[in-house]
Amino acid sequence: MKILKDEDLCPAAVMRGAIDALEIAFRAKAAGKLVSPPRHHVSFPDRGDIVFTVGGIDSERPLAGFRAYETFDGGQHSQVVAVWRADTAELQGVILGERLGQIRTGAIGGVAIRYLSAPAARTLGVIGSGAQARTQLVAAAAVRDISSVRVFSRNPRNCAAFAEEMQLELGIAVEPVTSAAKAVADADIVLCATSSDIPVIDASDLKAGAHINTIGPKTLKGHELGLDVADIAGVIATDSPEQTRAYASPFFLSGTMHEERMLDLATIVAGHTVGRTSPLDTTLFCSVGLAGTEVIVASAIFDTI
Repeated sequence: MKILKDEDLCPAAVMRGAIDALEIAFRAKAAGKLVSPPRHHVSFPDRGDIVFTVGGIDSERPLAGFRAYETFDGGQHSQVVAVWRADTAELQGVILGERLGQIRTGAIGGVAIRYLSAPAARTLGVIGSGAQARTQLVAAAAVRDISSVRVFSRNPRNCAAFAEEMQLELGIAVEPVTSAAKAVADADIVLCATSSDIPVIDASDLKAGAHINTIGPKTLKGHELGLDVADIAGVIATDSPEQTRAYASPFFLSGTMHEERMLDLATIVAGHTVGRTSPLDTTLFCSVGLAGTEVIVASAIFDTI
């Protein structure tokens, strides 16, 4: 059994393998072979929740496991992921910390970019400069030949640090800019990874044919993208329609005409439904978290470390 921590995981080193593993997982989901129920919350009054996501994959190499994390106020948040081989009952390993979750979310975004963005996409705009923005960018660079990146963050110091660090890590020109509109202008791919509960860009800021990944808040109480972006999107997809229906606060597209036309990314990956059909299609991916995928990414990492 292996035990890994954050310092053992390098997103750039494992991202391509994580994306490939999750592509297989999405195909399994379309075939009814991915176990991925909505997350389960156990509340501790006046403290927060312990949240469980349990799942796995029924394949030639079946896996089962869980992720558990807390929402308690204060302290350093962390999580535990455990993976079993479902055919041998072997406990393959445990991963502690937050980085696996960031890699998993980045890899899901990478699958979305692989299947929804224009194959010739080269320019990228990032809004946000935290850990999720970093792994989303690493994933985008793993599936597209990105030539230039512009990034905006409300904190200029963080924005400059992000640009310097990611340029060095990826060998791609990364430029900090002074507004979200400047970050996304003429971008083929847009990554929104903020904590904002109000829209950070307008649909008019976007290039025709852009692909957008939204990672941040997406409920009626607060959402980092407005309905105007959904209005111009020819395709809207999510990793887990089940999770969009399980939010405590309704999903931000609930009750709109867009709710019924939102596709399951798994059906696009499996070729059951059509995604992008033209270079001018604007596509939107709403990342909400697909249960069981932490287990699959962790197993892929165990296989390489």
